[in-house]
Amino acid sequence: MSAVLADDGKASYQMLLGEHRVDMAALMGKHLRFEYVGEIFCQHCQRRTKKSFSGGFCFPCSQKLAQCDLCFMKPETCHFEQGTCREPDWGQAVCMQPHVVYLANSSGLKVGITRTGQIPTRWIDQGATQALPIFMVQSRQQSGLVETVYKQHVSDRTDWRKMLKAQAEPLDLAGLRDQLFAETLHEIKALQERFGEQSIKALKAETVTEIVYPVLQYPDKVKSLSFDKTSQLEGELLGIKGQYLILDTGVINIRKFTGYHVKMEFAA
Repeated sequence: MSAVLADDGKASYQMLLGEHRVDMAALMGKHLRFEYVGEIFCQHCQRRTKKSFSGGFCFPCSQKLAQCDLCFMKPETCHFEQGTCREPDWGQAVCMQPHVVYLANSSGLKVGITRTGQIPTRWIDQGATQALPIFMVQSRQQSGLVETVYKQHVSDRTDWRKMLKAQAEPLDLAGLRDQLFAETLHEIKALQERFGEQSIKALKAETVTEIVYPVLQYPDKVKSLSFDKTSQLEGELLGIKGQYLILDTGVINIRKFTGYHVKMEFAA
């Protein structure tokens, strides 16, 4: 499932079914039926696998791909410069590129990182209703180090259940940015001295991005639905937020089932 942000701030989703893309906004309020046909394919090598590892890979790929390494989840531990990256070309193209450190509001205030080309996709994936870039850095490792400093003051995680139960209360992200700039001044200066001031730039003039999701109704209680527990799931589509489909029977994390062969049916 892919998403884009329209000029009016509304998130628009499409589902890839075979060779066709379906506009999910047109399915709001309709009854959907999903059937997992029992096949999982690695998103890298396309090999059929009995179980998905590291978010959509077969076991061999999960063991050899750099994107499945622990340092990709904890970028402050990047070892590219030590010459031990599993895939140096991939690391150069992905990790050794400009990244943004940002504040977002999904289930409350959080700090996060992403490549510049992933804005605003990353924010939509997390279900953020507000987001604000606060640093531009020159590598993924540097973004992870800045994020580590900020994690001492704000969370780096989204409470997905809270995010799916209601619209987050608006926050003054610009004011919180300025407050955090002051609180982290010495730690950030130390990183700038280590990597060079031009490598870690504070962004003081960025504007807040506001995101509106296609949600008809939020659930009173969040119930997670899983293709690992049952092959057939169905319900009325009440909304989409982050990578979750909100049905009247529960919520489905589409990202979690990357590589699963699933059929979707809906009434015309």
